[in-house]
Amino acid sequence: MTEARTTPDGREAQRLRTRRRVLDAALAEFRRSGAAAADVGAIVADAGVARATFYFHFPRKEHVLLELERREEVRIAKRLAHRLAEPHDLAAALDEVVRSVLTVERRVGSVLFKDLLGLHFSPNRPEDDEWTDHPVIVLVVEEFARARDEGEAYAGLNPFHAAVFFLLGLYALLTTSGASRSTRAAMLDNYVALTLRGMEIR
Repeated sequence: MTEARTTPDGREAQRLRTRRRVLDAALAEFRRSGAAAADVGAIVADAGVARATFYFHFPRKEHVLLELERREEVRIAKRLAHRLAEPHDLAAALDEVVRSVLTVERRVGSVLFKDLLGLHFSPNRPEDDEWTDHPVIVLVVEEFARARDEGEAYAGLNPFHAAVFFLLGLYALLTTSGASRSTRAAMLDNYVALTLRGMEIR
């Protein structure tokens, strides 16, 4: 019996290496110029590929952001799962969600971070996938369900709706806020507090 192939063959490995090179070049350009103003010519020159190669891997610029979103969601979900493994309440969970999202800004830079968040509101978002494909949403839904089941939130709470409202509100605040770091921190604390107030047992 032969072992199942676990690594891509030569052609597929080359395709994946090219895709990664194009993605890295695109993200570097997005950091410099923002997604809307990013120059595809500069991207392909940096990656050392033909223009058609960029569009083969990423038909639109939003596909680059979608790829980054998937990667960052996995990182956020791992951080959240680790932090939420200890006993906690809903307030601590939501604070941790905010902190985890903000780690992305530090990692990718403020320009690319806002483009990434803006993807959630874009009519040009490439895919209409299921919410269960997004590990961060899944974890936040689980937190609202736990809070409801443990009596931290009112019994009629819909965990999915609560999670989507919380995350979209958070992303909107971070996308549109031009406030100083201290002002934004206070605003985010207030946002979490208002969310918790809306979850109170009725």
